[in-house]
Amino acid sequence: MLKTLAVANYRSINKLVVPLDRLNLITGPNGSGKSNLYRALRLLAETAQGGVINALAREGGLDSTFWAGPESISRRMLSGEVAVEPIVRQGAKRLRLGFAAEDFSYAISLGLPEKTLSYFSLDPEIKKECIWAGHVFRPASLLVQRSGPMVRARDGRAWDVLAQHTPNYHSLFDQVGSLRGSPEVLLLRESIRGWRFYDHFRSDVDAPVRQPQLGTRTPVLHHDGRDLAAALQTIREIGDPEALQRAISDAFPGARLNIE
Repeated sequence: MLKTLAVANYRSINKLVVPLDRLNLITGPNGSGKSNLYRALRLLAETAQGGVINALAREGGLDSTFWAGPESISRRMLSGEVAVEPIVRQGAKRLRLGFAAEDFSYAISLGLPEKTLSYFSLDPEIKKECIWAGHVFRPASLLVQRSGPMVRARDGRAWDVLAQHTPNYHSLFDQVGSLRGSPEVLLLRESIRGWRFYDHFRSDVDAPVRQPQLGTRTPVLHHDGRDLAAALQTIREIGDPEALQRAISDAFPGARLNIE
């Protein structure tokens, strides 16, 4: 279970650390940053899917996602006495995302590249990544560290180099991870790949959920709901069919579920 989500320098979020429980409800008026917090979590999920660079490009590029306000917020700004206005930053701009979980935790830092003549000169670069044990970071709990192109893993009191030429557009999850050399990378990658985001289901005539699908055991529903029938049948066979039927009857009084 995730224990903490941390976001820095992303859209309307300057610096935010959110403690999490088994169920979390985030409320607020329009424009307060709810969607940005959710999008930050989806970006974290993309690191294990190999798509974080492309996801940022679809958002308009890394530079357009940076927090545009001052590097620090004064008390007068918090109280509303002084407006929070954008300023020219002095240091290097970084987008930082991370989460802490019960077993392994992860953080990533992304920045803008040096000016080049490449067609991909606007692609963000992965500057740093790290994995540590438990949900509280301590230097002694650090297990895997990526700085630039080099990825190292702790081996007792020493460090073992796992990769020396990691491309700046690939996460460490794309380059390393084995049960023998770096099991924590493999386990964390598979854990993140199990995350699901049910924020939108198409219901038009061409929606995936309306198309005939091959059905195999499905413990976790796909993002777009394409395997809904298989997921429901899996609950009926290896889950709690009575609870499922009660939920359906509560949502649609008198209805019963049939799967062919």
